[in-house]
Amino acid sequence: MEEEDDMVKEGLMASPREIFSISGPIHLTSIDCPSQQAVYILKYYFIIKVNFFGRNNSYHRTSVASCLVQAVYTLERDRQQNRIGLKSQAHHWWEFFNFTLAETLIDQSDGSIYGAVFQYKLFSYNYHNTPYSKTPPFHVIAFRGTIMKPHSRSRDLRLDLRCVRDSLHDSTRFVHAIEVIKTAVAKTGNAAVWLAGHSLGAAVALLAGKIMTRSGFPLECYLFNPPFSSIPIEKLVKSEKLKHGVRFAGSLVKAGVAIAVKGRHHHNKGQEDDSFMKLASWIPYLYVSPLDPICSEYIGYFNHRNKMFEIGAGKIERIATRNSLRSLLTGGGGGGGGSSCSDSTSEPLHLLPSAYMTINTSKSPDFKRAHGIHQWWDPMFNGEYVLHQFNQ
Repeated sequence: MEEEDDMVKEGLMASPREIFSISGPIHLTSIDCPSQQAVYILKYYFIIKVNFFGRNNSYHRTSVASCLVQAVYTLERDRQQNRIGLKSQAHHWWEFFNFTLAETLIDQSDGSIYGAVFQYKLFSYNYHNTPYSKTPPFHVIAFRGTIMKPHSRSRDLRLDLRCVRDSLHDSTRFVHAIEVIKTAVAKTGNAAVWLAGHSLGAAVALLAGKIMTRSGFPLECYLFNPPFSSIPIEKLVKSEKLKHGVRFAGSLVKAGVAIAVKGRHHHNKGQEDDSFMKLASWIPYLYVSPLDPICSEYIGYFNHRNKMFEIGAGKIERIATRNSLRSLLTGGGGGGGGSSCSDSTSEPLHLLPSAYMTINTSKSPDFKRAHGIHQWWDPMFNGEYVLHQFNQ
């Protein structure tokens, strides 16, 4: 056993977390459909696969999206360890859900696989949404997060730093990713394309989702442990009163600075608000853990907004929630600028009007588990589900 562990550490064999039969959601055998369809499903087995996308079973759809992200991680690890043929592990993560690998996305800087386009084998344009199911995607474009191995670590960490600096949009990886997404949407339409990502990959998917929505092509988006580029108050501060006090003071400062900035640049008035409100009807799926300092502040971001409206400070929060203090002071956020990809690409990623948030309430023994992708298909998963919608 110790010899096997040493081989895993040295990269000579796959980690159990990369092997689908060990770590994947092989328990997914239940059918998300009304009883009157049961005979039809038993007669045509492939319909079971369609029902992974049932409207009434978000757990199935979450499992599909998160496993395809894990597939990208494993594709890169297969590449790094030169696992080919029977030794490769990645294909099991998409074949279980009846997907094929349509394209691998390669980072030009280091040659690593950072994403993939998966195509659903059983897709048909004749599908129609029903009260029990929704049209499955034709393409799922998935992005991995940081891999702390020599072949990818340096490039991934530089991109992590770009997330903190709100400059991910300028990276060659993101420019390539948004081109791939636009091509897929042009071929099949936005309703047939999903985005999914974890950690750094969630940042790529979130930024791309915002750009596509502002361009009039909203995409279904699954964001696992997305980075929040601000102090993780939710994780660091234990007292709820102190949390509210810190955030209330922050909202006052942001609202005041925003009003002052708009006063000086009155010719741009309304540009930022319009950019923010273009996202209001788009509701990405956010998956966060309160024990993960990288993403936990999303919980506080949305809860604080609700609290401000409850205490009658809604006018202040309407201004504060769509602004970043750093962006206001540097002139880089909100209404414009950034890159040719789209307006507002240099704004902080966490500025979101709406989201459907899944919060993992299970205890995690360490940061690695709290930030990991595997938690989202765990059959013992316990969570809270909250819909946040922004109202003008």
